[in-house]
Amino acid sequence: MSDENNRNVKEIRELYSMFHQEYIIMAEYRMLQTENLQGIYVIPSYENSFLWFGVIFVRTGFYECGVFRFTLEFPEKFPDDEVPVLTFTSNFYHPAVDPNTGVLNLSEVFPKWDRKMNHIWQILKYLHWIFHNLNIKVPANIEAKVAYKSNRKLFLEKVRECVITSIDHLYDDPPTEDKHYITFKPYDPEVHDSAKNLMMQPPKPNEGMVQGISWVQPGSYQPFSKEENT
Repeated sequence: MSDENNRNVKEIRELYSMFHQEYIIMAEYRMLQTENLQGIYVIPSYENSFLWFGVIFVRTGFYECGVFRFTLEFPEKFPDDEVPVLTFTSNFYHPAVDPNTGVLNLSEVFPKWDRKMNHIWQILKYLHWIFHNLNIKVPANIEAKVAYKSNRKLFLEKVRECVITSIDHLYDDPPTEDKHYITFKPYDPEVHDSAKNLMMQPPKPNEGMVQGISWVQPGSYQPFSKEENT
């Protein structure tokens, strides 16, 4: 086989590998739709499928009413490489989160990444779990761990500070021009009422999945959701 043919074969294999990897990442994203990820919203970057933008609305617990942004970055050789990295871009005081980088320590639950056993929805489930379970065995923030154990008043003060900060910056301009960066706007009845009323209507028979609502409830900093039946 000639050198030119070898190059062509190599390029075809690389192209196939790239498309196969993109397919795996998009399959992981579709898998999220089958999981009960309460208050968590994620979307792949418009420009780079290896970067996802996310936000979590915390509804109960120490961090109640907090709205925390994060990114999820995939390693170059995913899923045959290191564990993806979840980084809080909002100021977040927690024993499991490095205070300098905002990186969530995943080593306790994902010492390595097994492509057959591990999925992105598991990382997001763990993300939800840490807001209600602060007894982290391998803390990334020693100060927060000590405060939680021995100075609960100080701990709660710092938690409250980061909750308030997250609310204050809810409507900030996006730090990127990426079209998929998640943004929020204050509720404007003239703009949003017609869409809200349509979304709140009962689903038609055999209709597909329930759609999310992205506007923020006035005075609560929580996204609109359908009323629960009592």
